[in-house]
Amino acid sequence: MTSERLPHTPWTRLRTVVNWINLSTALGLLIATVGGAEVERRGRGTYIAGGYRWRFPAASAFTVGSVITSSHQLDWLRERPVLLQHEDRHCTQYGFCVGILMLPLYLLAVGVSYAIAGDHSSYNPFERLANLSDGGYPPPTTRFSRIR
Repeated sequence: MTSERLPHTPWTRLRTVVNWINLSTALGLLIATVGGAEVERRGRGTYIAGGYRWRFPAASAFTVGSVITSSHQLDWLRERPVLLQHEDRHCTQYGFCVGILMLPLYLLAVGVSYAIAGDHSSYNPFERLANLSDGGYPPPTTRFSRIR
């Protein structure tokens, strides 16, 4: 069953074009397909892909370009609009970060967050700008705040 598609806005049209030009959406579709996921158009230039079989990355969902991928089935994704909103913000970040360049920038942000907080999200600007709680992450902490 295909869900109702979300309407485009002028911004999402631009983001869609940018993410196709910078090849990040093509890479996201390739990753989802090679990982065995079922891909469906979501609207706003985005796709959702469920049933991804690889164990990396270890996340309930992840985004490459305008493709939101999960090891869970499509129904599971459709039932989580807040998580999809979080991942949709990552689609926008790919547009701002010139596509595939976001991957090394994201990994650098993960490293900084691990150094400060011991987790990949607390001080990762990409996750914070996508709204940590919408992505299912706990509030930010530091390593020092846990020592008592």
